[in-house]
Amino acid sequence: MNNTLNIETSPHALQSERWRPSVTVAAIIEEGGKFLLIEEHTPEGLKLNNPAGHLDPGESPVQACAREALEESAHVFTPTFLVGLYLSRFQRTLPQDNRIEDITYLRFAFGGRLGAFQPHLKLDHGIVRTLWMSPDEIRASSERHRSPLLLQCMEDYLKGQRHPLEMIYTDPSVTHAGPSL
Repeated sequence: MNNTLNIETSPHALQSERWRPSVTVAAIIEEGGKFLLIEEHTPEGLKLNNPAGHLDPGESPVQACAREALEESAHVFTPTFLVGLYLSRFQRTLPQDNRIEDITYLRFAFGGRLGAFQPHLKLDHGIVRTLWMSPDEIRASSERHRSPLLLQCMEDYLKGQRHPLEMIYTDPSVTHAGPSL
């Protein structure tokens, strides 16, 4: 489904399509009072984010988080708890045709164990670097955050919000290969 809407589209016309949020995962990684972030190129400029990305077909949210953390930071990451589930809406006007891109994200944010740095891995396309920032530095840089969820997830982590991974069930039909419909 295309999440890009024409400015003139009426709300009634949209009711014929089923709304689907974009499912993402994020690694909330803290060591020594600092959080591992990535700096990446976006259409809005150079932005900060958690190692994060989209859930891919055939993987659980936990698997997706471990994969995204490795791809974006070159660090092995093992999710051990769920920080929380978050909804956020993002809108921007596309300059090429004056349409509004309107996306709602559903984020699974995980905490866990940071493993070894893998120096032989190249960071995902668009990622400039990784960096470690204190909570105060993160709070002071909110204009550079790719998503408001970066700050909210960190604050929830700092409050001690921890939920067992067993809260998330992935049916085997998701991860076992089979014919696509």
